[in-house]
Amino acid sequence: MSVIDARLLEILACPEDKGPLLLIGEDTLYNQRLRRAYRIDDGIPVLLVDESRQVDEAEHADLLSRARAAEQGATGADGAGAGDRRSAE
Repeated sequence: MSVIDARLLEILACPEDKGPLLLIGEDTLYNQRLRRAYRIDDGIPVLLVDESRQVDEAEHADLLSRARAAEQGATGADGAGAGDRRSAE
């Protein structure tokens, strides 16, 4: 079970561009468009632009790779997703 409920993830948005966020592991929400990472403290997303951090090219690629791996792990053999509908583009 994820630290962030799938239903909550659907309504969470980046405070800067109001777009969707990717859940990376259990400690990060990531805006791939702005390359901005938001931490999750004790299950609570800290969605403050001043508290976020910019991500460089190497970390961006790593975060997207982790998001894809998590998404593939959440799909069954038939390809039906069991969780998050957001994809790492």
